[in-house]
Amino acid sequence: MTDVSSDRRDRRLAAPRAAVILLSLALLLTLAKPLLPAFLTRVPDGAVLPYDLWMQSLFDFIKDDLGLIHVTRAISAALEWLLDITANLLYGKNRWPHVGPIPWSAVAAVAAVTGYALGGARMAVLAGGTFVWVALIGQWDLAMQTMSVIAVAAPVAVLTGLLLGLAAWKFPRFERALMPFLAVLQTLPFFTYLLPAVIFFKVGPTAGCIATVAYAIPPMVLMTTLGLKAVSDEVVEAGKMSGSTRWQMLRHVYIPSARTELLVGVNQVIMLSLAMVVLTAFIGMPGLGAKLLSLMNSLKLGRSFEIGVTIVLIAVTLDRCSKAWVIKQPQHFERGTPWWKRNGLLLTGIGAFVAFVILAQIVQVADHITRAQDLSMGAEIDDVIRAILSNGVVTSITEWLRWFLITWVLIPFRNALLWLPTPAVILAIAAAGHAVGGWRSSLTAGAFFAIVALTGWWDRSIITLYAVISAVILAAMIGLPLGILAARRKKWAEPILLVCDTAQTFPSFIYLIPAIMLFGVNDVSVVFAIFIFATVPLMRYTIEGIRAVPEELLEAADMSGATRRQKLVNVQLPLALPTMAVGFNQAIMFAFFMVIIAAFIGTQDLGQELQKTLAGNQLGKNFVLGICVALMALSFDHIIMRWSANQRRKLGV
Repeated sequence: MTDVSSDRRDRRLAAPRAAVILLSLALLLTLAKPLLPAFLTRVPDGAVLPYDLWMQSLFDFIKDDLGLIHVTRAISAALEWLLDITANLLYGKNRWPHVGPIPWSAVAAVAAVTGYALGGARMAVLAGGTFVWVALIGQWDLAMQTMSVIAVAAPVAVLTGLLLGLAAWKFPRFERALMPFLAVLQTLPFFTYLLPAVIFFKVGPTAGCIATVAYAIPPMVLMTTLGLKAVSDEVVEAGKMSGSTRWQMLRHVYIPSARTELLVGVNQVIMLSLAMVVLTAFIGMPGLGAKLLSLMNSLKLGRSFEIGVTIVLIAVTLDRCSKAWVIKQPQHFERGTPWWKRNGLLLTGIGAFVAFVILAQIVQVADHITRAQDLSMGAEIDDVIRAILSNGVVTSITEWLRWFLITWVLIPFRNALLWLPTPAVILAIAAAGHAVGGWRSSLTAGAFFAIVALTGWWDRSIITLYAVISAVILAAMIGLPLGILAARRKKWAEPILLVCDTAQTFPSFIYLIPAIMLFGVNDVSVVFAIFIFATVPLMRYTIEGIRAVPEELLEAADMSGATRRQKLVNVQLPLALPTMAVGFNQAIMFAFFMVIIAAFIGTQDLGQELQKTLAGNQLGKNFVLGICVALMALSFDHIIMRWSANQRRKLGV
């Protein structure tokens, strides 16, 4: 026993020593850079592997020689048929089956009844009120163009994710092969989804639908697998003892038992579908995203804000309704209950729909809102914003802040990161990996960055990393204190969490508008836009982590005479750190996502190169650039989540 415990102690001591050695080597290489040969500071051109050419050749072979393009075009035709149906129903696209559009008042009425069925009167007001807002503000056609794609993409993603999740649950080898692929999919920048969709499918709604489906599938796969694995052995045994076949076991035992997890997956699919379908404006997808993008080009902040509010309301409505569906249990009736009583809300919805369709034939406003009738105040909001931004005090503050950050913080930091030798950065990342997970984590994190170096896009990757690190540090400086303050004062927690929910549902590239308006087109705007987006998870997980500390421990600290500050430093923060680390990890993931969108401003990083690939047929280059972003994000994800898991294990939580 003594020998075993001694070996374990030696291994624990060896891990920090190895991490220190790796970090010391990185520091030594950095200090010795002026004396090092060129191949030890940057990967020589001759050693850069032509990944983009290899990938381009592979894609061309799959597309042309194997004939995948013909398969995808057949799928495209089927999707286009479905999209035509939803488009005709929702906004009256002039194609078969020529049965639309449904009056806005009828859609709002059905939404209100559905909201009431799922969550009562408050949900009915939210669901119905959202569609009333969309119509009255003059954005009905734009919103329905977006919803017509979601109405196809979300069910397709749910069905595909369910089938893949079932296969992963049934066949462990398939699961082991699929999970790394899903991890990469969840970290790829959205531009990497867009170009393959354009090449293999038609530009416009069809390509937007395919990109949305691919982006939204992973959470459905993960939640399906998780839910089916969590079904208790007692329930399974009871099903087998009743003589159920394998199909009956799946249909009547496993899927009903995993209902909650499956519906959580559906909720995530819906939210990701809405987020992605807005971003597909870059490949010609009409709707709210396309309008927002065009307004951003002309810096019309007022109208952009209105569209942003519309997207937020739709996102909140879909989120709240789908979450209410998760927690709502099936309603049971006594045997012999009349059909109309069992389906009262369904009949109410049908009745409301028919009544408003008839009303729309008589009253024009119930059918559609003309431009002269809408309540848009975009121009007035623009005037107010311009007046605020032209104020001398605001101008002097923003100009000084821009000068200070660019001159003394951002550019020196960027140049310092670019100056570091490539092997030094890789060794430092490997040291961090070894400190939290031993040699396996060290090799994983180091290999990811080494692959990035071998692609030839090292400097662009470092510039991307510089923007991410700068924004996350700034977000931590502001988000963590606000989160701690809110967690300690209950009356502040709910408003801040509401702000976090609202900020997270805003379309991501709307944050570029205030950044540009305040600071112009420069690095400060990029960091500012990422900072807003990355602050949300830091505040949320800080609040949740501190609030989750058991009351017994807080009472014990009070009984020992600890002050509020001592209780925070010695009890709450140590126990909340694993949860806060998850928030920090999410902030980094959000920052990597947002830095690619910030390419719209005109950056010099991987996002700018990715955006350029959309103009041509450079699928290989597009994929390699996306992999560079994904590998850097996966490295940080692996290190932070491993550290969080270690802390949870030490704390016994």
